[in-house]
Amino acid sequence: MRPIMIRPLFPVLSAFLLLPLLPAQGRRLVGRDFATRSTVLAREGMAATSQPLATQAALWILRRGGTAVDAAIAADAVLGLVEPTGAGIGGDLFALVWDARKKKLHGLNASGRSPASLTLDYLTKVKKLKRMPSLGPLPVTVPGCVDGWFELHRRFGRLPMKEILAPAISYARKGFPLTRIIAYYMRSNCRVLRRFPGFAETFMPGGRAPREGEVFRNPRLAATLEKIAEGGRDAFYKGEIAKKIEAYMKANGGFLTAADLAAHHSEWVEPVSTTYRGYRVWELPPNCQGIAVLQMLNILEGYDIAGMGFGSPAYVHLLVEAKKLVYEDRARYYADPDFARIPLAGLLSKAYAAKRRKLIDMERASARVEAGNPALEKGDTVYLAAADGEGNMVSLIQSKYMGMGSGMTPGDLGFVLQDRGALFDLHKGRPNTYAPRKRPFHTIIPGFLTKEGEALMAFGVMGGAMQPQGQVEVLVNLIDFGMDLQEAGDAPRVRHVGSSQPTGERARGGGTVLLEPGFTEGLKEALEKMGHRVRIRRGGFGGYQAVLRRVKSRVYLGASESRK
Repeated sequence: MRPIMIRPLFPVLSAFLLLPLLPAQGRRLVGRDFATRSTVLAREGMAATSQPLATQAALWILRRGGTAVDAAIAADAVLGLVEPTGAGIGGDLFALVWDARKKKLHGLNASGRSPASLTLDYLTKVKKLKRMPSLGPLPVTVPGCVDGWFELHRRFGRLPMKEILAPAISYARKGFPLTRIIAYYMRSNCRVLRRFPGFAETFMPGGRAPREGEVFRNPRLAATLEKIAEGGRDAFYKGEIAKKIEAYMKANGGFLTAADLAAHHSEWVEPVSTTYRGYRVWELPPNCQGIAVLQMLNILEGYDIAGMGFGSPAYVHLLVEAKKLVYEDRARYYADPDFARIPLAGLLSKAYAAKRRKLIDMERASARVEAGNPALEKGDTVYLAAADGEGNMVSLIQSKYMGMGSGMTPGDLGFVLQDRGALFDLHKGRPNTYAPRKRPFHTIIPGFLTKEGEALMAFGVMGGAMQPQGQVEVLVNLIDFGMDLQEAGDAPRVRHVGSSQPTGERARGGGTVLLEPGFTEGLKEALEKMGHRVRIRRGGFGGYQAVLRRVKSRVYLGASESRK
């Protein structure tokens, strides 16, 4: 395939890069002081990603007649190149797709399973492990991203995959200037992962991490993407690429085989939802953690949050306490449904939320909470959103899990395999306990919002365990506090750390509340008086993109926050 370079779309980029000329002193003419830019508007299509080149690729595909799914795949392929710290074809993918013609939301779980030949006994008795490592060959699971692309394309694509992957192949061969945030995270990842075979040869040209502004190329990835574009998903899962992955893993103490790759398939699943103040919020069911968003919203709906005010001690306290309750359920129940019985209806019921709500003391932080019993009730990552002129919308999230993944960089293929298996539990008898050919608990979650049967918003927040918390904060900002799409993401965030983990580790002493700079003075002290342990942090609050559709005018609004 002849590589092509996508010319910059200057009129489009101006919407992202040129800020209005406002007075140097005093308040903004419009919007809240923490907003970094105005919301972007368009009629025929929209793409919101964390990197301008990925957004350009998506818009280029839309202009050539591609669907929202075509645009999302193109953007994701570019993100795997230009943002290797959060994405890549060595990872997994989840997506929610709104079919405008049928007015129906579809869910895709494109997460991979553990190797068939790796057993729990080997991990606990031979290797003497108490928990799964996060690096090296053992946490590697089958990468589901490429199969996810082709499943999405099979049902909702229009342009050929050669055309869709062309921007990523072009940038991989000719290079692109590395941006500041990605250069920062690549530097920190390179220090840790350079010891793994193949990593430095791919990601450290000249023996060091590339720096901001330097042109970075990945011709190995370009060649791999060309094979996929020519040969389809089987080129990755059944061909030369699969054989190279197996050979590399065997040579380096791994268990992933070509047979594991050949057996992989994505799964179309029914999205699950709850209502929140007249809106319907949609997520994917486990093995991902999306239902944590729905559980938190069910609890919060019983309070007058708008009356509390954004950033107030009462609201932040309530948010943290609701999160503690839900994350205990997350640790207890969320797992691969093929291996565990998940009381989904009970977890999502309003009656269960009312029961859990009674455990919250609005004056005092809880030191420890337990998982509920819903069965008794009846009843670093990249995210992107894309929409086309026909009203189709995509909410897509993709990741290799921690940083740049496991460090395992097979042969000359140009990508790192994910370390998603690090989230398996090694204690027998738990829902997320390791087993061969099992999907681990997953942190990445795409979100979607509808009202009265109409699509409103595709949105997501990146950042591991921060994702459900971040999604809830964005939705509350929009619905309760009346922020616009951009403000809802730019607003300072709260993150609670220390709730029980899916690996079985328990919180101690109620955990810690992390506050992003930007809240009003006195919030930290007020929360501490309630018994919270509070710290001010600048990082670790995720990254957000969203596309919102105004139903009557058929205008799209796009937002991408400054953290990314």
